[in-house]
Amino acid sequence: MIKGLSKIEVITLFAEDLAATRAFYEDVFGLEVVWSDEASAVVRLDNLMINILRADRADTLVEPHPVAAAQTGARLLITIEVADANAVHEQLKQHGVTILNGPVDRPWGRRTVAFTDPAGNAWEVAQILRQPS
Repeated sequence: MIKGLSKIEVITLFAEDLAATRAFYEDVFGLEVVWSDEASAVVRLDNLMINILRADRADTLVEPHPVAAAQTGARLLITIEVADANAVHEQLKQHGVTILNGPVDRPWGRRTVAFTDPAGNAWEVAQILRQPS
């Protein structure tokens, strides 16, 4: 077991269109950009930061692996706990966000809505219905 792993500090998302993806996190999520340059923008949640990095500048972070293209399918799914998945679903639709599925009750005790940002990164909001058995 690796010791000292206590929290996620930063999630880096690769984006082909930095401006559109940055606007998504500012306008839809209401997050403040705490740092930016020509290649990236960093927004902050209460417990972590999201680094939106231009995909064409990301290869050195994952080499020798290539950066997967957005058209190849989902590259990750990040879940945010919410009090009311239906209400968040309506808000996402009002912002013109691409909904992948939901709201749907999952067998593990969550009501979820999955959606994507402009870079194709998949997000999910999850309302706790019951603790899994």
